[in-house]
This record gives sequence, C-alpha cells and structure tokens, in this order.
Amino acid sequence: MSRLLIIFGLSLVALGLLWPVINKIGLGRLPGDIVIERDNFRVYIPLATSLLVSVILSLILWLANR
Repeated sequence: MSRLLIIFGLSLVALGLLWPVINKIGLGRLPGDIVIERDNFRVYIPLATSLLVSVILSLILWLANR
C-alpha cells in the first residue's frame, strides 16, 4: 500500500510540474468539452478531456500490472 501511495504522490508532483506544458498543448480545451458562459457565471464540463485522461491512465495501469 505504501508503494502505491508513493507512486501516486510522485505522479501528482510530475503532473504539477508539467502543467504549463499540458496547458500549451490544449488539454482542457478539447472539442467535446462543454463551456456555458452567461453574464455572471461560467460552467465548464470537460467531457473529452476526462475521457482522454481516463484512457491514458487505464493504459498506464494496464502496462504496470503486466
């Protein structure tokens, strides 16, 4: 369990350090992400981004379990 927590923590640190690069790629403004803007509020629903992150994480975990 401790190994899993260490890997998860290091992954979060790596994601935080790579966040500017990820932002430049456009991962958060993909076609399929829903943005609703009105006068005094904004709703952002990242459907396509969530699916892409889910597929990537599934592949990484599948490869780690092999």
